[in-house]
Amino acid sequence: MSGSIIEFQSNGKTGSGYLAVPASGSGPGVIVLQEWWGLVDHIKEVADRFAADGFVALAPDMYHGETTTSPDDAGKLMMALDIGRVEKDLRGAIDHLLARDEVTSTRVGTVGFCMGGQLSLYAACENASVGACVVFYGIHPNVKPNLSALAAPVLGFFAEKDEFVPPSAARRLEADLEAAGKSADITVFDGADHAFFNDTRAEVYHPAYAATCWSRMLTFCGEHVR
Repeated sequence: MSGSIIEFQSNGKTGSGYLAVPASGSGPGVIVLQEWWGLVDHIKEVADRFAADGFVALAPDMYHGETTTSPDDAGKLMMALDIGRVEKDLRGAIDHLLARDEVTSTRVGTVGFCMGGQLSLYAACENASVGACVVFYGIHPNVKPNLSALAAPVLGFFAEKDEFVPPSAARRLEADLEAAGKSADITVFDGADHAFFNDTRAEVYHPAYAATCWSRMLTFCGEHVR
């Protein structure tokens, strides 16, 4: 890992997260939002990859120190999220990132996976400082993004064989975004499973699709955040 754990203010409380800075010392900002496992090494590595491609990346710890490898425990942690606190943590992370000297952009991108995918969209709807929103197979039954308030364009990646977020849910999101007059680019990958981007899960990881998503995501964030 090339980054470090930092703390930031979150509506009078303290939040924390993993910060990765490019070798150049500066770049546009991006928020990386965790899967339901917590702020695990995979998410930190995604932040490191963003830094290697010139972005200053912050992955806030939405579980405040807790992580798990158990799907049952992950589900409990996800459902126990206080959505009000989540909004404050997201806002605190975005404000902190934009205030850092290393960050050259006036807005940030948000990128999230699974639970974090839904939080990425939620953050973009709640905060005008989000200039680009990337959603990887986003899901959280208690997080209801207010699409009417969304200003950022959305890039969405979903999976044909996803039992958590089926293609019908992806197409419904696409239709809702279009009905609200928002910019949306949604792709459902044939034969892919939920979490196909996660290279630590050999049973679902799809290297070719993951590479395609990374390339498209970098271009998208480069266009809308730089």
